Amino acid sequence: MPARRSTTRGFKRTSNLLNDQIRRAGESRGFAVSRVITHWAEIVGQDIAAICRPVNVSYGRGGFGATLSVLTTGAQAPMLEMQKERLREKVNAVYGYNAIARIRLTQTAPTGFAEGQASFAHRPAPKQKEIPAEVVTEASKAAQGVENDDLRNALERLGRNVLTRQKR
Repeated sequence: MPARRSTTRGFKRTSNLLNDQIRRAGESRGFAVSRVITHWAEIVGQDIAAICRPVNVSYGRGGFGATLSVLTTGAQAPMLEMQKERLREKVNAVYGYNAIARIRLTQTAPTGFAEGQASFAHRPAPKQKEIPAEVVTEASKAAQGVENDDLRNALERLGRNVLTRQKR
């Protein structure tokens, strides 16, 4: 098979070259994008988190504040449009300065195309299967000599997982 030839002839997009520098600059000022995404419900509240989710944080050319892109359904977009300033204030309150200058709403259909499906609720945890009593006793017997409670519990869970997989 012949080696793949590059079509860019050694050129790279400027955005690819600057992504790490922009991210480091933002994090050095206390702004971590992942915090907005992972703690969204805590930042904006359960009522707003149920109807929208953050998608992207992008930096403008001037470098003064970032734009937060938020995904929501078409029916919820007008209500969020009225709350954009309050939403921006809540996000900026977490960082203690004006990290987000603008909020851009993106609408999607609640059902339909695979890429555009909006699912804002967390998935319910799968139901745990019943573990046989002999597996539980064997796992606790294996971890019996460990003095640290947290480590012993973790080893018991690991033992139960290993033993139930072997039984299948």
